[in-house]
Amino acid sequence: MGVTSVSKTGRWLLAGVLLLALTAAPAQQRRRAPAKQAPKTKAQLERERRNNLRRIQETSKILEQTQQKKQSTLGQLNALKEKITVQQQVIKSTSSELRYIETGVKQTTTDVQLSQAELARLKAEYAKLIYASSKTTSSYNRIMFLFAAESFNEFMLRLRYVRQYAEVRRQQVSSILRTQQRLNQQLSSLTEQKQEKSTLLTTQVKESRSLQTMRTQQDQVVQQLSKQEQQLQQELAARQQAVRQLDNLIAQRVREEIARAARVAAAKAAAKAAAAKAAAKAAAERAAAAERANATAAEQATANREATATAQAAEAAVAAEEATTRVDRVTLTPETAELSSSFAENRGKLLWPVAKGFVSQRFGRHPHPVLKHVTVDNRGVDIQTGAGEPARAIFDGKVLTVANIAGMNNVVMVQHGEYFTVYAKLRTVSVSEGQMVKMRQPIGTVYTNPEGTTELQFQVWRNSTNLNPEQWLGRK
Repeated sequence: MGVTSVSKTGRWLLAGVLLLALTAAPAQQRRRAPAKQAPKTKAQLERERRNNLRRIQETSKILEQTQQKKQSTLGQLNALKEKITVQQQVIKSTSSELRYIETGVKQTTTDVQLSQAELARLKAEYAKLIYASSKTTSSYNRIMFLFAAESFNEFMLRLRYVRQYAEVRRQQVSSILRTQQRLNQQLSSLTEQKQEKSTLLTTQVKESRSLQTMRTQQDQVVQQLSKQEQQLQQELAARQQAVRQLDNLIAQRVREEIARAARVAAAKAAAKAAAAKAAAKAAAERAAAAERANATAAEQATANREATATAQAAEAAVAAEEATTRVDRVTLTPETAELSSSFAENRGKLLWPVAKGFVSQRFGRHPHPVLKHVTVDNRGVDIQTGAGEPARAIFDGKVLTVANIAGMNNVVMVQHGEYFTVYAKLRTVSVSEGQMVKMRQPIGTVYTNPEGTTELQFQVWRNSTNLNPEQWLGRK
């Protein structure tokens, strides 16, 4: 009886040692920290790709309109260039998405391997517990283990071991189930990522082929246009003449507006001066009346000081008004100053003058797309769009000019304080000079030339200074 009790006691002590070892062991191995990713990077890439695909669709529609004519045109070439540019951005976004997914696949694969190793360890530990438990499964053995204690403290310690032993078994089962569930989720995620990667790879191949097709079309159009050099030279000369006429019109209207605003300011200054002189004259008459009435010396001094102060105030008011009136910029009233300030504050956020389209020719000097050794100087930006597209005011303002120029068709100039926006190549105009317009209000429709190209010439000026419109317009 004593030997059996000692043997059983030894088994329980062995189980207790195993229990302590298991509870001291970490519940799970350290897992490698996932690589840090910028938040929403993948979502941003997907939005960028969708936006570029939308731009390609818009440009494709514009290109179709230019291809209705058998002869190749600059409008067709510009549309192809835009499609190629956006297609390159789509491929770049797709490549970035692929790299993002590949990183995710590698990380998930590592997580799966760690989870599998952890699951194997947990199962091995649980097997040890089951084996140890099989040696002392009966209630009799547990009771003998407890009552074999030599003291009450040892009895309580053994009782705690028994309870902890049962708890650890339950915890091991829960850990195994949780790890198995996590492993299943990781495997499912890995499968989805691999499928997404495969889809993107297929998409990338298609996009690359499409890009190559576009480049081939571009080369063909350039070759055809190169054979039309004489015609292109004539078109360039006609455009340059139209640009000069438009420049002269803008300069004239700006000068006229500066002069008009200066005349208004001068008239206000003259009125203030006349009022001040009248006040000074009245003060002088009061001083003379006081002298005739044998007024005291103090009264005469007061009247003289009043007359002097009034005259000085009048001179200061006139000087201040003249200081604000300059010949190189528009003299602003409080209302126009506020409008001008608001326009300037929206730099880089202003509305596009058309809802759809792309910049076919940028601001400044740049080589001609076909003619060699020829430089084109653009005062604004050319925005190619669809036939019948309405042009709209990019900000609140007043219609300063409505005119017609050969080569530029109808032209509308809108004033925003000391800023001016110019909309040229309009087929129709729906506003009149002096009319106040609101942002997004239609001002006309864009002209489509005989070659099928619909293009708006858009400019931004500050007084007599020409500005780059792309620095003022927001993103589409």
